Amino acid sequence: MMALDPPQALGAFLRAHREQLPPLNKGASRRRTPGLRREEVAELCGVSVTWITWLEQGRKVSASVQALGRLADALRLVPAERAYLFELAGKRDPSAPGSDGEDLPSDVLALPSFLSIPAYLIDGTWNARAWNAQAAQLFKGWLDGEHDRNLMRFIFLSPKAPRLIADWDERARRVVAEFRADFSRRLRDPFMQALIEELLERSPVFRLRWDEQAVLSREGGERRFNLPRRRFHQTTLTVSSHPDIRLVTLAPC
Repeated sequence: MMALDPPQALGAFLRAHREQLPPLNKGASRRRTPGLRREEVAELCGVSVTWITWLEQGRKVSASVQALGRLADALRLVPAERAYLFELAGKRDPSAPGSDGEDLPSDVLALPSFLSIPAYLIDGTWNARAWNAQAAQLFKGWLDGEHDRNLMRFIFLSPKAPRLIADWDERARRVVAEFRADFSRRLRDPFMQALIEELLERSPVFRLRWDEQAVLSREGGERRFNLPRRRFHQTTLTVSSHPDIRLVTLAPC
């Protein structure tokens, strides 16, 4: 299997979408070259023709997020295509819609209620967005409104967390590493920055684990709780229409 080369893939993607667009000059429809000319794309984007040419040729050239955004607009890319462009370019789209502050559709918010096991929705800043009665019963001190229903504040600032979560020290270590992975995608998010500053100031444990610089992807597995002692298998699913929203379920073991 041939490995995907991002610059080459980006060049092929840009060229294909450019050739699919009608020319700006309607009188040029008889020309042999299909679609927009590179010169026309360059004019629309406010960049040089050479830059467009090198991108399409798969060369490794510098591309700012602003220039990529203008290029996506010029090529009339739909959201999925725009996301693909930025992914191939190795950049984060600053205009990508986030799910944290927006109102979620009712069908997404209803997901936990369809399950008979503890389930909740959590966003990229670790705020609970929806949950069912079983989750509320399990996570007293978090889902009942303390600490703004932010899971990081609950784990590191609430005295109830170490009493509820078995092996709290180990879970806290892993949670910080998972949280750092989410933070890496939100380096300029003022909420995330303020949350980290607050946790660093108020939680010595968080400060210790944060300084370890560990990064882990969010995984499932066994989760154990005290009061009373219970074991669950956690599964985390991403909501495709809102990639920053995850559905977390806890099936009794």
